[in-house]
Amino acid sequence: MNQEVLQRAKLIKLVIFDVDGVMTDGGLTIGDDGQEYKTFNTQDGLGMKLLKNSGVQMAIITGRTSKVVTQRAESTGVAHFYQGVDDKLMAFHDLLAKLNLTAEQTAFMGDDVVDMPPMLRCGLSITVPAAPKSVQARAHYITQKEGGHGAVREVCELIMHAQNTLEAQMAPFFEC
Repeated sequence: MNQEVLQRAKLIKLVIFDVDGVMTDGGLTIGDDGQEYKTFNTQDGLGMKLLKNSGVQMAIITGRTSKVVTQRAESTGVAHFYQGVDDKLMAFHDLLAKLNLTAEQTAFMGDDVVDMPPMLRCGLSITVPAAPKSVQARAHYITQKEGGHGAVREVCELIMHAQNTLEAQMAPFFEC
């Protein structure tokens, strides 16, 4: 693990996630009735709950609007979510002001060029292997796992590891 990434991760108090391509694999299923369906990873969900339990806040900033995103946010402990956002940087700055945090205290996990404005300003920028090369070249960390297939869990564990909270969060699962 890159020491610079670990140093940056130690400072994180808020992780902001994009949805499509990060929390999902980027695919969209749309039914005949126009209803949109997304598939989320259960291991990612547990990672998010553990991250919240460790004291790190979470937010979602996404360009699309979907009831299922609201449900996912609520079920994983995401207190702040912005949907239908055209200007992700404005939402990013709004979150910082609302939570009284600095950019260095935030991580942003995105997968495409629309995520770059906040990714270029946050303390720890993260992307996935399927992201365009231009995004990967500017990210501090590229996950080993793909979006929707454990990438979020990987990031949650990375931050908890850097902050020395991972073992405490995992311990209850390994008690006899």
